[in-house]
Amino acid sequence: MSEKVVLAYSGGLDTTAIIPWLKETFGYEVVCCCIDCGQGNELDGLDERAKLSGASKLYIEDVTDEFCEDFIMPCVEAGAVYEHKYLLGTSMARPVIAKKLVEIARKEGAVAICHGATGKGNDQIRFELGIKALAPDIKVIAPWRMPELWKMDSREAEMEYCRAHGIDLPFAADSSYSRDRNLWHISHEGLELEDPANEPNYDHMLVLSVTPEKAPDKETEISMTFEKGVPKTLNGKAMKVSDIIRELNRLGGENGIGIIDIVENRVVGMKSRGVYETPGGTILMAAHDQLEELILDRETMEAKKKLGSQLAQVVYEGKWFTPLREAIQAFVESTQKYVTGEVKMKLYKGNIIKAGTTSPYSLYNESLASFKTGDMYDHQDASGFITLFGLPLKVRAMKLQEVETNQK
Repeated sequence: MSEKVVLAYSGGLDTTAIIPWLKETFGYEVVCCCIDCGQGNELDGLDERAKLSGASKLYIEDVTDEFCEDFIMPCVEAGAVYEHKYLLGTSMARPVIAKKLVEIARKEGAVAICHGATGKGNDQIRFELGIKALAPDIKVIAPWRMPELWKMDSREAEMEYCRAHGIDLPFAADSSYSRDRNLWHISHEGLELEDPANEPNYDHMLVLSVTPEKAPDKETEISMTFEKGVPKTLNGKAMKVSDIIRELNRLGGENGIGIIDIVENRVVGMKSRGVYETPGGTILMAAHDQLEELILDRETMEAKKKLGSQLAQVVYEGKWFTPLREAIQAFVESTQKYVTGEVKMKLYKGNIIKAGTTSPYSLYNESLASFKTGDMYDHQDASGFITLFGLPLKVRAMKLQEVETNQK
């Protein structure tokens, strides 16, 4: 009886070609596993395609709600953004995929897990760190890092390999972007994007959105409520997190929200250029930030921003299943205790415009903030505060003056 390998299967050309390759090269029984993180109609026809290609079984595991609640929301609450722009759409999905791959491998008694990530990208690191953390005894197979066995170096070669093995699949030549999609975002790489000097061909590229120029000439008003940092309603309707993101994707996409063109620093050391569409995520993070402004004190906010940036780095590098991620998340969760209230916004041609924020835990005090003198603040008190706050500066300046005088 053949040993089993679990293949992270997307249904694309790469992972479809890997199925017969695994059987031919290692003699494995191939169990395909497609993890549904909200990628929509990309899952259509996968079962037939996997079986046609030689897989013994296909799992389609819907983890969309788990993805949203246990992976996306901790990053939203932390304000985790990689290199000031990237909202971690692919990075957050990889650990939940790795977790499910390990579960299926245990269930099937598999000796190995295989993925189709290349040797140049971040995903190989994210998948494999997740598998190492959860199942250090399971072997990982990465065909693109095995040139002595994996001889296919292009889409044309993969298509020819499939045809030679009696697999006739409806894949075109390499004339499209390399994309990754889930409920949170869709990424685009390749074609004209490979040269940073080229402007993106948005008319050809965009899937979730329109450009701001093509967005309606009127504002779209939205309101959201949060409880302890988690969104609960959108425009007055109670919804689970995944449905809120779906609706925000629709509204944000229609209004040209959340399209970024970035040259990012990959973990493996190279720079990579891509375009990301994250319409709903951009709105959700902006709404959460807008509410936190009222509630968190200055020192907590400053500490949280630093740790949010560190969390983005941790997640980007595939280190989800680490004590550091758990510790940062524990801190962030403690800051969310009072992040409750309502946020109103207007969406207009790529812009998110504040339209009012309320919270029962707001630290904004109109009496204090007003230019008028209130009971809690006497303008004269600022004199003593400035004297003490500026004392180090004054002492240093006096010493420099003294030294300068003595040198004359």
